[in-house]
Amino acid sequence: MWEYFSPVHPEGGINLPFLFTTSFAIGIIVVWRRHVDMQSRAVPFTWAAPEPSFLNWTSVNIQSPALTSHSVDPSLLPPNHIQGKKYITCYDPSNGLHIATVPADAEIDINIKIDAAKHAFEAWKTSSFQARKRVIRSLLAWIVREREMLARVCCRDTGKTMIDAALGEILTTCSKMEWLLQHGEAALRPSKRSTPLLLIHKSAKVYYEPMGVVAAIVSWNYPLHNVLSPIIAALLAGNTIVVKCSEYVAWSSTYFVGAVRECLTACGWDPDIVQLVVCYPEEAEALTTSPDIKHITFIGSETVGKKVAQAATVNLTPTVLELGGKDPAIILPNTDLEKYASMWMRGVFQANGQNCIGIERFIVPVELHDRFLDMMTARIAKLRLGSVLSSSADGFVSVVDNGSMISDARFEELERLIKAAERDGAEIVTGGERWQHAYLENGAYFEPTLIGHVNENMEIAQTEVFAPIMLVIPYDTVDEAVAIANGSRYGLGSSVWGPDQRECVAVGRLLECGMVSVNDFGVFYLNQDLPFGGVKSSGYGRFGGPEGLRGLTNPKAVVEDRFPWLVQTSIPRTLDYPVRSLVQSWEFLSGMIDVLYADSWKAKILGLIRLIRST
Repeated sequence: MWEYFSPVHPEGGINLPFLFTTSFAIGIIVVWRRHVDMQSRAVPFTWAAPEPSFLNWTSVNIQSPALTSHSVDPSLLPPNHIQGKKYITCYDPSNGLHIATVPADAEIDINIKIDAAKHAFEAWKTSSFQARKRVIRSLLAWIVREREMLARVCCRDTGKTMIDAALGEILTTCSKMEWLLQHGEAALRPSKRSTPLLLIHKSAKVYYEPMGVVAAIVSWNYPLHNVLSPIIAALLAGNTIVVKCSEYVAWSSTYFVGAVRECLTACGWDPDIVQLVVCYPEEAEALTTSPDIKHITFIGSETVGKKVAQAATVNLTPTVLELGGKDPAIILPNTDLEKYASMWMRGVFQANGQNCIGIERFIVPVELHDRFLDMMTARIAKLRLGSVLSSSADGFVSVVDNGSMISDARFEELERLIKAAERDGAEIVTGGERWQHAYLENGAYFEPTLIGHVNENMEIAQTEVFAPIMLVIPYDTVDEAVAIANGSRYGLGSSVWGPDQRECVAVGRLLECGMVSVNDFGVFYLNQDLPFGGVKSSGYGRFGGPEGLRGLTNPKAVVEDRFPWLVQTSIPRTLDYPVRSLVQSWEFLSGMIDVLYADSWKAKILGLIRLIRST
């Protein structure tokens, strides 16, 4: 046999048996790796860019645009519209251009989509992780390839900037996909569990099995990410999913989900695995109260979240709620303000403050308060508002720092909160009002705002503004800063800034919230290995990370014999029915309890003696 393990023959020359055996083994490995690679490789697919995503696309300009503008101007309805059916007017909030008017799902439409997802689940639940990851990998390749077009779609439907779209839509979605591809399967593999001495002959595992049809009700502020994030998590967990998008981003959500369904088809799967519901809030109960929905993820306001939670009790549907936030940024004494000023600007004004983990309260030492205001005033005054998809006749596109808000529906309330704060002693340093664009008169713009000398008891300090408003609250001691931060009913994210990282971490540990960044903003979301969610009125449950992924499954505990051929559970004669002697059986069990759980060796030995005597 020696000649099979050496490249040189004992008598000299090449050892042909060794060469043949080695070549055969390498060939098998190469063929197997190629097979695995072919099964895992991204499948290319195409999904045409929608016309409104292009620069300088033109359409009807809606005066005072709203979701129901078609009811005021019937010319906005599609030519083949159905009388009596509800529709949603989709428009660009940065300029009021009409994008489309789409039909709103009624209760019967929602039930049909749930039923389609339920039937598609029968095949998808038995799919391999390899097949599931292939779909996600194909989507990832498409997003990377079409990132500019996808960012433009987001900008058209929300009025945000390309930079905000790249950071909040593309980067975060790719990050989640990468984590799912690299670590998702490991999080869902059966996990071994320990067994007590009493069951030493057993082995225990937890299996994470698909739940069925799950639902996600998501907000409008990140239309690509908020739609795709629950979809890809559900797919990897083996579920089918029905997503209810916000009516404010019905157009872009329809495009994105259409791409997912096209990807599923290209990968050989039923596109009904993923369904999109586009409806007004009053129809959403058909989703939240359906007995066929096995889990609900909700991202949105506290008010609507409570309604979703109540509706879910009809069928005891497990629910994850990610609600509002009033995220604090505690700046510790002796912090270098210049060092972190750029991140603070991004923390407040990214997506025009329409960011669930955006910084809403700066809690600043009294001695740094005025310098902080001066520094931020100079920066905020330079911010430029506008639309990134509009340009002049010669094709010139001006640089835009902030896009529009999603609508002007909350402007009156924002102005009221700001004026009330001023009456109560706050200083409106800059901004504070809606802003009229010079040539985009139907755009929804609000001035980037800085308010100093805010008291934590002011209404604006306790209300989620979800707007480009920077609040600055002075404090005297670090203990007071922590009390101010925890003095909100919200508890989503937070950040702590200072020269001593250990002190920052110590302060962060005192905060009542779900996530903390130290000397940084929002990085806990870019690390998709972490659970995402809050406490108090910011909701409950987590999505993201192993916790969120496993939350989309039914954990099943399975206990089996470790060595079934050698030992299995048997009932001692003392305990067998019918019980022959109550005294003897009690002595047996008492001795067993001492052997297993007594805290001294003497008691264990005496228990063993009692156990033996009673057998």
